[in-house]
Amino acid sequence: MTNGDEKYWYNLQSGQVEFGMISPSADRVGPFDTEADAARAPEKLQERARAWAEEEAAEDAAKGGAE
Repeated sequence: MTNGDEKYWYNLQSGQVEFGMISPSADRVGPFDTEADAARAPEKLQERARAWAEEEAAEDAAKGGAE
């Protein structure tokens, strides 16, 4: 078994947490150490996307506006 086989993954297609690399890589995010962490994957993805968007907006503002 590889390390990812012993971790939890969140399946983006089914919305289910999986133990091990069951689904195709394009359909899952992770790995996570716990099932609870994997279940929070959609929330974490939204938090990170929001943070990245805010960083990009701040960088654009520092450059004088969006192009």
